[in-house]
Amino acid sequence: MSQFLQIMLSGLATGSIYALVAVGFTLIWQAAETVNFAQGEFVMLPAFFVLIGLNVLGYPLWISLLFGLVLSIVVLGVMFKKLVVEPILPSGGISLIIATIALGTFLKESVKEFYGAEAEPFPPMFPTDPINVFGAVISLQDILNLVISLGVVVLLTLFLNRTRTGRCMQATAQSPEVAEILGVNVKRMILYAFLINAALAALASFLITPVYLAKFSNGETLGLIAFIAAIVGGFNQIRGALAGGLLIGVLDNLTATYVTAEYRAALPLILLIVIILLRPQGLFGTSEGRSV
Repeated sequence: MSQFLQIMLSGLATGSIYALVAVGFTLIWQAAETVNFAQGEFVMLPAFFVLIGLNVLGYPLWISLLFGLVLSIVVLGVMFKKLVVEPILPSGGISLIIATIALGTFLKESVKEFYGAEAEPFPPMFPTDPINVFGAVISLQDILNLVISLGVVVLLTLFLNRTRTGRCMQATAQSPEVAEILGVNVKRMILYAFLINAALAALASFLITPVYLAKFSNGETLGLIAFIAAIVGGFNQIRGALAGGLLIGVLDNLTATYVTAEYRAALPLILLIVIILLRPQGLFGTSEGRSV
């Protein structure tokens, strides 16, 4: 029983970070009706911003984390929207999707070229000492990762549902034309979505990189799993992204422990196929009708 609890807690901790990245997919979809296939690289890059603060600028850890967060919001939020999304969006969704794929490749190769291909250690934000939870031994870092990730998603949900700005963002996501008629500053609400996505990507990077090390290729697997988590949970629902991330994290640990670790990489794809066949809109998603 203690082993099962340990597996569940560890899976939830990893899955909660997947959920943070998956929420970013949902926000960009609602803001620009496109899929950001550079989302994995958006999570990879902030860790290197922090390492620059630590190793190049000589800042202490917490200042470096703040430096990485601010730089991520500027580069992955403001610049991404102004330089990539806005110029290409009028050309259609396919053009923008291709642009995000190219952007992801550019970011990955740039880090490889200028920082190196070797994995770099990344300092943890929290102690890694193991603690006992009802007989299960799990690191304090995993527990805090879970608490922080879930707390951020809950706060984001409350912000979107309980504040005027959040409701304006939801109105913009549902119908920008109607929202503009009602007096909502649509451009500002869309910008907020990109800024929040950048901040979530930075947070996910700070939480997961101490475990997987900082490497230019980290975004490939993380982006794919988070994308699948968003689809499994429901691409147009934040709670769906949360559920999808947690589900994949737990199932991955259970499969590796009780079945085999050889095919754990295929589990998200199998889950994706099952969901598409049985419930295409995702576990918590809603069907969106479109005229053709």
